[in-house]
Amino acid sequence: MSKVVPGRYTARMEGSFAVFMIGMRVNKLWAIPKWWPVFAAMNPMLRELYAHPELGFLSSTFHLSWRGLTLVQYWKSFEHLEKYAREAPNHLKAWRDFNRKVGASGVVGIYHETYLIPEGQYECLYSNMPVFGLAKAGSHEPATGRRETASGRLERTDGL
Repeated sequence: MSKVVPGRYTARMEGSFAVFMIGMRVNKLWAIPKWWPVFAAMNPMLRELYAHPELGFLSSTFHLSWRGLTLVQYWKSFEHLEKYAREAPNHLKAWRDFNRKVGASGVVGIYHETYLIPEGQYECLYSNMPVFGLAKAGSHEPATGRRETASGRLERTDGL
């Protein structure tokens, strides 16, 4: 389990970056042989991404619900993300398998959302949390001085 860091922290990212949310929703719970492979396909891709930082992947968080899961991923750029999606054998195999085995059957749904974040156009706060989310992808820094408030972290006011 990750160590809780007491106090208030924020994150800093150098330059622009991409946030990619990808997930699945189980629509027919009893169809385990159809949806389990979709669930299981993510692990080899994550192992590959963490093992090869040159691919542009920075970090991810995993969120489980009773009907599915969502991964929030942080990437150096959209170009890195797109290159991985179009060229990585693990991703291409997972995508082909999904289309061949599940397709439009409705057993399981998949989704993704991509957000392009310009430099400095984000803010976050972590209070009494392990190093998490954007702070794991970038740098974990105390939320002090100008960085104590959301406006200050966005450099919209003096932060006080």
